[in-house]
Amino acid sequence: MAITLELPHVGESVVEGTIGKWLKQPGDSIERYEPLVEVITDKVTMEVPSPVSGSLLRILAQEGETVPMGAAIAELETTEVPDTAAPAPAPVPAPTVTSHAGVASTTGYLVTDVKPVGPTGGGAGPESVSQPETTGAAAPGGAARPSPAVRRLAGEHGVDLSQVQGTGLGGRITRDDLLRYVEDRGTPQAPPAAPQPAARPSAESGSPQLDSDEEHVPLTPIRRMIAEAMVRSVSQIPHAWSTIEVDVTSLVALRAQVRASFEQSEGVDLTYLPFVIKAVVQSLKEHGTLNASWGGDKIILKKRINLGIAVAAPEGLFVPVIHDADALSIAGLAAAVRDLTMRARQNKLRLEDVQGGTFTLNNTGALGSTVSYPIINHPQAAILTTEVIQKRAVVRDDAIAIRSMMNLCMSFDHRINDGSQSAAFLQAVKSRLESMGPDTPIY
Repeated sequence: MAITLELPHVGESVVEGTIGKWLKQPGDSIERYEPLVEVITDKVTMEVPSPVSGSLLRILAQEGETVPMGAAIAELETTEVPDTAAPAPAPVPAPTVTSHAGVASTTGYLVTDVKPVGPTGGGAGPESVSQPETTGAAAPGGAARPSPAVRRLAGEHGVDLSQVQGTGLGGRITRDDLLRYVEDRGTPQAPPAAPQPAARPSAESGSPQLDSDEEHVPLTPIRRMIAEAMVRSVSQIPHAWSTIEVDVTSLVALRAQVRASFEQSEGVDLTYLPFVIKAVVQSLKEHGTLNASWGGDKIILKKRINLGIAVAAPEGLFVPVIHDADALSIAGLAAAVRDLTMRARQNKLRLEDVQGGTFTLNNTGALGSTVSYPIINHPQAAILTTEVIQKRAVVRDDAIAIRSMMNLCMSFDHRINDGSQSAAFLQAVKSRLESMGPDTPIY
């Protein structure tokens, strides 16, 4: 019998996926739970397994096509009854990056929260997600609505999509459909096989000439999703920004005092980050509008505190989430940070590791930054950065003293919080960090 394979729902905030690569072709035999196709989402890249043993009968969604979650992507031939409890899609191994003619090319896909420094962290509950336009809703004429990439490409070429015949699922217009239309009207715009130098006008004739000083690198699906996430955040969230200076002299002394023994007993390096996380999650309990999201006609306060942590890896930025971070001690937070950091850098994060974030913390100080203006992770209410710790001359009790100082910088959604609420939250974090000392419990 023939059964239909649908793109599985992998999270409340993931509404569509792009077909990256089919691992099987029509006629190929397949085993139950064997990976069939790689799918790229705005959270991770995943492999979708077969729910049955049999063969691949027909591919319904082509490589590069963006389809909504739950859409049919293939037909399978089998004599088995599908297992509704099939395992969740598995993360894909990290990409292998090679260089050819000075241009990096990638094979494989990255398991990542695809959002760069700024909009980081996981998704939110269904009540906090405003559904994007591209969830497969019918467009005029009954055809499925084109993906954001297709609509953007149409705008670049000045194409009226109502004139393009779609060959995708439900009559959906694919990228190939659009490029064929552009070619047929006599203006070929298909992307070149290899990056080409940019053209610039000649000083004498005004005609274009090749610019050997430039190199054009095609966008990967991951990079394109990052760009779309950036635009969505800054266009939908009215950002406001605030910063505060914190005296962490006592914290520096505390860490120096316990670091060696902690690493010996726990096998984990005790960084400053767990101390900051502790101060942040305790302060979020008191200032719930920072652990929230915008709901259109309401503000949605999150009861759980799930903290997204930015992790730099060779392939890019990962933002795994520490769920219920307020329930952990400083030692527990150090272990959680270590675990997530290692698995992020080894490309072993699971889908649930990058979902559910309600607030994001970014340690830009590790990069030497003193002040930063991060972009909020949509649909969260705020993002906080910790900057580099520096010894500075400051005035204390009418005397000049050398102290270890650190800046905290926060961007916040001005629809949800005003300056007074954001300042009160920053003061709460500051107070907790400055009160840490020899008596602060680690466990």
